[in-house]
Amino acid sequence: MTRAAPRRSPGRPTADGRPRPDDHRTLALLVGVAGAVVTVVAALVALTWSADLPDPVAIHWGTGGADGFASLGAAVAGSTALGLVASAGFAAMTAFLGRSAANRRVAAGVAVGLPVMLAVLTLGPLWIQRGLADAHDVGGVSAVTAVALGAGLLVGVVVGVLIPGDRPDPTDAGVPDDAPRVALRPGERAAWVGHVSGGPTVLVALGAIVLTTVLALVLREWALLLVPIVLGLLLVAMMSWVVRVDEGGLSVRSTLGFPRTRVPVDEVVRADVAEVSPLRDFGGWGWRAGRGGAVGIVVRAGESLRVERTGGRALVVTVDDAGTAAALLNTLADRARR
Repeated sequence: MTRAAPRRSPGRPTADGRPRPDDHRTLALLVGVAGAVVTVVAALVALTWSADLPDPVAIHWGTGGADGFASLGAAVAGSTALGLVASAGFAAMTAFLGRSAANRRVAAGVAVGLPVMLAVLTLGPLWIQRGLADAHDVGGVSAVTAVALGAGLLVGVVVGVLIPGDRPDPTDAGVPDDAPRVALRPGERAAWVGHVSGGPTVLVALGAIVLTTVLALVLREWALLLVPIVLGLLLVAMMSWVVRVDEGGLSVRSTLGFPRTRVPVDEVVRADVAEVSPLRDFGGWGWRAGRGGAVGIVVRAGESLRVERTGGRALVVTVDDAGTAAALLNTLADRARR
């Protein structure tokens, strides 16, 4: 018989008493420095172009072309400050929320990828203004925007892929007696598969995709079509997931196949049902970091599967029938330790 699953706080750190020190704070320092170096180098390069640039330079574009202007110093100062804040902020997330490799990869990737995107957005528009006497004569920047988006994503993904995964941290301790379980006969095998997709951000993302597509077609700025393509891929990658519990543990993968994460059965401390509020517990929807560094795969509010694992880590996935998934995972974890 399946025991009733207690409702637990989705962001509460685990209480297995074995959090081990990791090297994610060193990693945070490295990616923070990398992002800052990219930002400062971009600023220095921009300043070396001062003799070739009009004064003021164009810093904003509308449907009719350049419509915002500033001195080179002001333009570079603003972009530099933004890049430094971004790299420092996501480096801090890597340090404080990076107990799990999944969080480290995302935060570190953004800590470097976002400054790269901002650097291209700074240098690209200035490059096309070199040699102009009047910044009003500059053309559009759709190609620059597309290159910046592509460069930032590429660098962010490469950094994330290069971040090492979690070291194995198995435990021999049994699952607590009050954790939910299912009844399995000796030798009986079982698996559970769930699918989750949708959520309120889908409508927002679809609106952005339609808007940017129409804008690119109306303006005939074909490079801008990269934006809705990227948004569409991100929508599928972040808002549609397959969740599986079997003898190997818990696996969660995007419908696209990437990103994905896994909790080996020998690292499961306990699994329960939790009630999730996306904004309160994780600050939004998609692949998120929550309190205590919990990894959240959150597409909606309500019922979720919360898995406490060794090393003081936790994974929370919003999925229907989470009680069955939790009970089966606890049972399989107990069986693996006999």
